[in-house]
Amino acid sequence: MDVETFLTNCQSQLGYTFRNLTLLRNALTHASGADTPAQSNERMEFLGDAVLGYVICDYLYERLPNTAEGDMTKVKSSVVSRFACQKICKQLGLDKFLILGRGLGRGNRVPDSIFANMLEAFIAAVYLDGGMEEARKFVHRVFQEEIDETLKNSDAHNYKSVLQQFCQKHEGHTPEYKVLDVQGPAHRKTFNVQVRVGSRGFPPAWGVTKKEAEQRAAENALAVLHELPIPYVQ
Repeated sequence: MDVETFLTNCQSQLGYTFRNLTLLRNALTHASGADTPAQSNERMEFLGDAVLGYVICDYLYERLPNTAEGDMTKVKSSVVSRFACQKICKQLGLDKFLILGRGLGRGNRVPDSIFANMLEAFIAAVYLDGGMEEARKFVHRVFQEEIDETLKNSDAHNYKSVLQQFCQKHEGHTPEYKVLDVQGPAHRKTFNVQVRVGSRGFPPAWGVTKKEAEQRAAENALAVLHELPIPYVQ
């Protein structure tokens, strides 16, 4: 396969068309397959790591306005990990376009770290070719599933924990949860819970379990404390 067709196929696979194909070729080239260091993806990996980290941090900051810094850091670290990057690289099919030297990869398993580096280099190439907005769109598209899965399994949406940390730091009281009402038959009960912090009560919320109602009530309280619209209106 000639170089032009190879690069065209890669762009089609990844869903981004480069204006500068040299950037793409360098991003795909491992140091073992380059004539000079400048023609490999080593330097681009360094830049791509920074761009990826920034885009994910910016996204989490906007999406999780009530989440503590420590919890956001945990989510970010998981999303941009070596494991996540090599997995996404293979899911995209980018790994098929890796350019290696003759002595690497023949009959031997290519280390996963090389594929993680390759994805970061590709992100740098998109950034250098199209600017931050194109890099942002690409990262959002290919990392969205990883972000959602990580959030689902993290403490970042544990609003009770976030509220407790906030109140201990700023209010001087520990949140207390009170069940105001229970409705429905025994096998399908719904619970209405309110959070109180000291003498102050916050908008209650319904949930299909007591635990869910408490989380929603905590989220309502955080919204009020941050002067945001409450997400669960009675």
